[in-house]
Amino acid sequence: QVQLEDSGGGLVQAGGSLKLSCAASGRASVTIAMGWFRQAPGKEREFVASMRWSDESTYYADSVKGRFTISKQHTENTVYLQMNRLKPEDTAVYYCKADHVGGIEYWGQGTQVTVSS
Repeated sequence: QVQLEDSGGGLVQAGGSLKLSCAASGRASVTIAMGWFRQAPGKEREFVASMRWSDESTYYADSVKGRFTISKQHTENTVYLQMNRLKPEDTAVYYCKADHVGGIEYWGQGTQVTVSS
């Protein structure tokens, strides 16, 4: 079993920055990828960014390209999401997700990001 603890959310003005963190702990297994999703009120959860663990390839939703950067700290099994030039439409609960071998998925509890105009 793997536990994900995501943190770093908060309230920020439009144009500001936040950095989210997601730390994985628990029984070790092979990580395929880690990433971030978000869910705004009344909307479905959507993909934001991900990183493939083997070669650190990164993928982004079009809406965040050029503004968000996903990175990892391998020794701590931690993934980060640096969010710059935030917009009110980025307001959502952000969830960390880890994909492990065997198709197993783990999710964090979510962290609220609110961007005021």
